[in-house]
Amino acid sequence: MNLLDIDFLDETSAMKEKAVEQIEGLLNLAQKKLQITEPCELSVTFVDNNRIQDINREYRGKDKPTDVISFALEELGEGEIQISGANMPRVLGDIIISIDKAREQATDYGHSVERELGFLAVHGFLHLLGYDHETEEEEKEMFDLQRSILDEYGLER
Repeated sequence: MNLLDIDFLDETSAMKEKAVEQIEGLLNLAQKKLQITEPCELSVTFVDNNRIQDINREYRGKDKPTDVISFALEELGEGEIQISGANMPRVLGDIIISIDKAREQATDYGHSVERELGFLAVHGFLHLLGYDHETEEEEKEMFDLQRSILDEYGLER
């Protein structure tokens, strides 16, 4: 039984069903590897560079396209309260991936677009769970975990 309920939205109409299924399998593997035992919900949206640049500018103050942005719903802002209840899934948040950037980076790194999309999805998922890469120690932990998940799934570099 999958504990992750993932809502996929493809604003580009460019994602193939097989690629979406691969990302779903990869995120389910990550959930198992991280020993998340409660039901969770998240969304993954595929966009182009123009759309992610708009989001990046609006929410991060950076007027340029980026590869992935995560909005963790478990991080409470000032004055916000946690809503929870019996039988409610844990709502992790939203992952937004630029298909254009994934293609560019796959070429730059010399691996498949599928591998890059998988990397970006896992990277965003870990951010939703509170992982970060602000310090060298955090970066090592997060990137080692990403590599381990991708390798175990069969998406080595």
